[in-house]
Amino acid sequence: MTDSRTLARTKTLTDEPIDRAPRRRGRLTPASRLGQIALYAVLALLALVYIYPFLVQVATSFKSEQEAAYNPISLIPQTFTTAAYERLFLNSDFPLWFANSAVVTILVTLGRVFFVSLAGYALARLRFRGRGLIFALVVGVMAVPSVVLLIPRFLVLNQLGMYDSYAGMVLPLLVDAAGVFIMKNFFESIPPSVEEQARIDGAGTFRVFWSVVLPMARPALITIVILSFQGSWNELTHFIVSVQDPGLFPLTRGVASLSSGQLSQGTQYPLKLAAAALMTIPVAVVFFIFQKRIMNTSEGAVKG
Repeated sequence: MTDSRTLARTKTLTDEPIDRAPRRRGRLTPASRLGQIALYAVLALLALVYIYPFLVQVATSFKSEQEAAYNPISLIPQTFTTAAYERLFLNSDFPLWFANSAVVTILVTLGRVFFVSLAGYALARLRFRGRGLIFALVVGVMAVPSVVLLIPRFLVLNQLGMYDSYAGMVLPLLVDAAGVFIMKNFFESIPPSVEEQARIDGAGTFRVFWSVVLPMARPALITIVILSFQGSWNELTHFIVSVQDPGLFPLTRGVASLSSGQLSQGTQYPLKLAAAALMTIPVAVVFFIFQKRIMNTSEGAVKG
């Protein structure tokens, strides 16, 4: 009798919370449901606010000059035309600007990923005098507005004979203080014990960095790739002071010349917005491709 009563009490105490808990978690009160609806409505409104200018940009690029000036914010062109894109590719230097931007962006992205990784690893792992001061200077450079450095940059490029050249366009962009900061913090999050086995096997500092630590830093490297590609592709102020030859103009400098009325007069809204729409395609493609890589790499690291 005692055993049966004890079992009955134990069953009552253990079964009731287990049966009730899932039901309570699965239910949504009217207030919670209304809050979720309001939240989704606000998020949808914010998404519309951010995406509407881009939709206007794409729609206006397919309008005629008169329609774009008369009704610039409509999303449906009354007269669909590709005249703006034809003028860009046939009557302007847009293909040359695109090629120059592609060359500069690829070189800057590859070089920046390599050099900021080296600098970040040196500041995170190597012990040398003045390391703290160098890192403080790196952080200080991040606080300096880039506009302040335009005139000194022009003077240095002119003195070194790199003005109006690919070298002058690429070399000053190869190292970024924010990239060094990101890589240093990521390398510090990796346990030093992973490098001990390689050092025992006789690997040097660069070998340990290249073969052991760098493959583990793929999420940070992909972040640097995205930031470097986007920053160098959209860079304008540096190219204003580093190049004057129209044959070396990148997209940002060329589109800026279009905005000043290089191809005839008038508003030229379809022409300008067509160029801007084409400029966004490479950055968007790179971002979405490497965004998936970031997610996959992070999940693999967690599983491991």
